[in-house]
Amino acid sequence: MSSESILKKKLPSLPRDGHILFATRIIRLFAYGSMSVVLALYLVSGGFTKQEVGRLISFTLLGDVLVTLFISTTADRLGRRRMLLAGAGLMILAGLVFAFTRNPILLIIAAFIGIVSPNGNEIGPFLSLEQASLTDVIPASSRTQVFAWYNLAGSFATALGALAGGNLANALQRAGWSDWASYRVVIFAYAAMGLVLAILFLFVSPQVEVKTQDSGVQQVKKPMFGLHKSKAVVFRLAGLFSIDAFGGGFVGQSIMILWFAARWHADSAMLGNIFFWANLLAGISALSASWVADKIGLIKTMVFTHLPSNILLMLVPLMPSLPLAIIVLLLRFSISQMDVPTRQSYTMAVVDPDERSAAAGVTSIARSIGASISPTLAGMLIANPLLMGVPFLIGGGLKIIYDLTLYRMFVTIKPPEEAGQTETSVNKAVQ
Repeated sequence: MSSESILKKKLPSLPRDGHILFATRIIRLFAYGSMSVVLALYLVSGGFTKQEVGRLISFTLLGDVLVTLFISTTADRLGRRRMLLAGAGLMILAGLVFAFTRNPILLIIAAFIGIVSPNGNEIGPFLSLEQASLTDVIPASSRTQVFAWYNLAGSFATALGALAGGNLANALQRAGWSDWASYRVVIFAYAAMGLVLAILFLFVSPQVEVKTQDSGVQQVKKPMFGLHKSKAVVFRLAGLFSIDAFGGGFVGQSIMILWFAARWHADSAMLGNIFFWANLLAGISALSASWVADKIGLIKTMVFTHLPSNILLMLVPLMPSLPLAIIVLLLRFSISQMDVPTRQSYTMAVVDPDERSAAAGVTSIARSIGASISPTLAGMLIANPLLMGVPFLIGGGLKIIYDLTLYRMFVTIKPPEEAGQTETSVNKAVQ
């Protein structure tokens, strides 16, 4: 696809709430990007082993399951704005605890109940609630395109955050700061950006809340995780997404940073630059997803772009030099995120409006559960010089299994805008 074709897919006009949610996405992902570059290095410089870093990352992701489960499945009832503010508070809490203590127990507690992104990716309830809120304030015909730009904005912000975090730490070290102290400055900045998020969420309007009259169905009891009619499709998707995330946990950004540092002795500035370009390319690939989905559909876009990216992922540790490893990694990121906006759009399309926060939350929780175990295993593998490349092979292989299974199960289940169906008829087709 030409760059001209991509540029023609302009961001549709957004209401005021849409602009605020794009702004919060940018600030949050900038914070996540900066944290992801220094987190593993910060912990190692504070006395943690690579195995302990992997375990702490696992605790971070396990805690995310509980936080996201509670907030996302109650947000449609208690208020999305209120729950977004609660998430910002947990982000501030985690940043401050990480900055003020090296006590392993306190750090594990903060990692478990707070919100810290070890991979530069979305974590916590924010994505689930913002997806549901955006879906309710934009036309269905613009949903995939808006999500593509939403992910592009996040990827660019992650890239800039990684660049800023890595280079700030490196500049402070050249000025005479210790490694630990330089990384600590980035952690403080993470907490400050959580405060900025909280302020912005105060300006979100009631328009993002659930409007029961828009669902076109009589209110029914929601017996499980805030879901009713869409329970079957959401649980199937959640199961598959957990496999994808389990594979992804072996090669999260913090794990890859550990690998590049251990295998090629890359410093924080180099790592910041590598993942600046990686996330920049990921953002561009997410934007092109809308164009591809218009041609071949959401499910085919998810699978046909994800498969080659996973093959490239498995080739990274097989490269004989650092430049070649970086090139293959960047090639992988250039197509790796095309499944993200399409996955989000598909999930929002096949559920009822009053289930969107819950559906996004349940699928996000499934991803967190899947990703929570593998960093511990990856940390142990990277600590062994003979096995440090194995996480890339396991991660890529599991993701390929996910792609093929997703295609087999869902290729015939189309979202309403592709099939000319209503949301209700899509749910019946899946069931």
